[in-house]
Amino acid sequence: MLWLVLVAFVFACLLLLARKPLPLSGWALLLAGGIGLMAICGMPLLIALMLWLLDATVYLVFARADWRLAWISRPLFARIRATLPPISDTERAALEAGDVWWERSLFCGAPDWRALHALPRPSLSEQERAFLDGPVRRLCAMLDDWDIHQRHHDLPEEVWRYLKRERFFGLIIPKAYGGLGFSAYAHSRVVQAIASRSAAAAVTVMVPNSLGPAELLLAYGTQAQKDYYLPRLARGEEIPCFALTAPEAGSDATAMKDCGVVCVREFEGKPTLGLLLNWKKRYITLGPVATVLGLAFKVYDPEHLLGEVESLGITCALIPVDTPGVVIGRRHDPMGVAFMNGPNEGHDVFIPLDWVIGGRKMIGQGWRMLVERLAVGRGISLPALSVASGKLSAETSGLYTRLRKQFHMPIGRFEGVQEALAEIAGLTYMMDATARLTTCALDQGVRPAIVTAIAKRYLTEGMRKVVNAAMDVHGGRAVCMGPSNYLARIYHAIPVAITVEGANILTRSFMIFGQGAIRCHPYLLDEMAAVAMPECEGLARFDRALRGHVAYTLRNGARSLVAAVSFGCLAPAPCTGRKARFYRQLARFSAAIAVMSDLALLALGGGMKRREFLSGRFADALAYGLMCAAVLKRFRDDGEPADDWPLVEWSCAHALYHMQQALYGVMRNFPVRPVALLMRLLVFPLGRTLAPPTDRMTHKVATLLLEQEEVRKRLSEGIYADDDAHGLLGRLRHAWVLTRKAEPIERRLREAGCRWDGGIQYEKWIAGLKEQGQLSEEEAGLLVQARKAMLEAIAVDDFAPDFWMAPQ
Repeated sequence: MLWLVLVAFVFACLLLLARKPLPLSGWALLLAGGIGLMAICGMPLLIALMLWLLDATVYLVFARADWRLAWISRPLFARIRATLPPISDTERAALEAGDVWWERSLFCGAPDWRALHALPRPSLSEQERAFLDGPVRRLCAMLDDWDIHQRHHDLPEEVWRYLKRERFFGLIIPKAYGGLGFSAYAHSRVVQAIASRSAAAAVTVMVPNSLGPAELLLAYGTQAQKDYYLPRLARGEEIPCFALTAPEAGSDATAMKDCGVVCVREFEGKPTLGLLLNWKKRYITLGPVATVLGLAFKVYDPEHLLGEVESLGITCALIPVDTPGVVIGRRHDPMGVAFMNGPNEGHDVFIPLDWVIGGRKMIGQGWRMLVERLAVGRGISLPALSVASGKLSAETSGLYTRLRKQFHMPIGRFEGVQEALAEIAGLTYMMDATARLTTCALDQGVRPAIVTAIAKRYLTEGMRKVVNAAMDVHGGRAVCMGPSNYLARIYHAIPVAITVEGANILTRSFMIFGQGAIRCHPYLLDEMAAVAMPECEGLARFDRALRGHVAYTLRNGARSLVAAVSFGCLAPAPCTGRKARFYRQLARFSAAIAVMSDLALLALGGGMKRREFLSGRFADALAYGLMCAAVLKRFRDDGEPADDWPLVEWSCAHALYHMQQALYGVMRNFPVRPVALLMRLLVFPLGRTLAPPTDRMTHKVATLLLEQEEVRKRLSEGIYADDDAHGLLGRLRHAWVLTRKAEPIERRLREAGCRWDGGIQYEKWIAGLKEQGQLSEEEAGLLVQARKAMLEAIAVDDFAPDFWMAPQ
């Protein structure tokens, strides 16, 4: 009886702690009452007295400020101050860059479903839709990716002219400056459409509209700089690039050796205060054709012409490429993808201070400028490229595996192929949902640094998985290069997307959890600020934050444990029905992330900064949680179409399983084993209970790609699809329609014992069946057309022996 009462009382307390906060006095009274109840049920009186004494002692220590300060807050204050590593100015700028958004509630253990559902569904204005249906579609029709790479290794001149004339380089520039002033969502849709046709063209359009001169000018430029450059950039009169990466400074941009020395030189016939620059950069997209160069460099003032400080920090400037001393024009060859990319350098290049973006007052502010605006640009362009690759892979793989037959049936019906098809479709649905959610934040004026880092890293990794799976199911059809190969160039572009705008390895290992743990946590930033103050000022602030922090950690621990032992059933959900289980599991793992990150930071302190294995796994858990929420949000926004449910089910199961595995990996590898055991108790008391998507889910999703045209079109919405039955996608779609129409006739012939064994030409065999009366004229014509269309759709390019010797 006693044990039953004890278990029931503990579980009731945990449930109450998880659901409803009580004041400290309320908890003391509740525990005292519970101890009394257990004493009545048979607990020895001595043990009950000891527990009452412990309850009273804990209450008094935490309730009396002088005792709490003396025995808890002051020792912790001193320990944290001694162990917390100093935060450099560059690290502080990176941590403070951008905003926190809905992901904060996910990180803090209590996802705000009402706020998520209240976010507007992304939509296009009439002007944006007209641009997609008009100029974007015409541009896609102009693009011949094989010709671009094989003959020109650049966009044709007429394409460059068209891009400038239709203001593709001014998507983000406001209409007041002659740009298009599009939303982030429209920007994403434009890039998706172009990327589905040509990765080289997409990158060319992406860069001026991402982290580059226009973005920096809009945020920080002087009015004179905006008035001069923005209209010229919008009209394509200036082609911009931005030079950040140097031979010795990649992800660690602060290690750059490029410098500008403050001095006075003659400029345009008169003495001018300015900067004498020397630099060497590489990997600069659009650099070889740029007319204006955005440049990041460090400023030094050895003669103290600007003030007492000699090393002023990273600065950004705009430099016309015809300025004496600028060397530019040579090209790199990034995996054979034919966008303009190359090195540049400058030797004793003098610029006036007016060329610094934002003017003299922004000298030394370049690093902050870059990390703040990176929180915007990386959330649109590369995720859009990744989504386009997924949509193209889903569309072509579903069609191709339905047309291509082996052993007398479509290869898409083989379970091994269906496994790849499900991954393509499920990840594409998840990536598209995440891209939509990210652009929703950006269009609200938020700069969600953590969300955009997740979108960039995990969507480009998703692109890698999806395109690899598409290559697998296409086999030789995708391996052989040629005009009809629609996968090879996006396959080549994968490493480019993985590497730029924050290398994926470091984004995962450093940025996502490092920034999320500090920016999203409700108390940690206050505690860090407090310990940086003198004790007389900081101790009281630290004490206030610590009290909230303890209650926060206990509440999340209770939430995690209650949800875990109930298999998620007691976790909150905003709905009922089949979706509810995913909301509940997501709430469960949200609490687990919160309590495990608190325990990790408590045990490792500043040493967590160097535990990249652990921080990377925490990043995985947070990222998959955000993507799962994005899937649920998208399904709701779309009106919950029943045909899309297999995609939602597969995507959520996939994301939640990876959340579980990531957190289990943290616990399994945590170096402080007592803390690891506590993590196990709170998060995995019953072990790992979730599995990856089942075979049933996989079969359903694969079948959607193979058979459900409307679902497949909805999944691939936004990519360019030619209407020509002989175009790249048009021939696949045309053959799919004819094949579906012909299959009942073929089935009837097989049941009658009529099989074509290749002994005679197919057309003659069909003609013979028609003469025998087994086929009508219309049926015979349909079978011949369907086979012809199928062969054209699965055909592989070949070339004459002298093709590679002839001038291209």
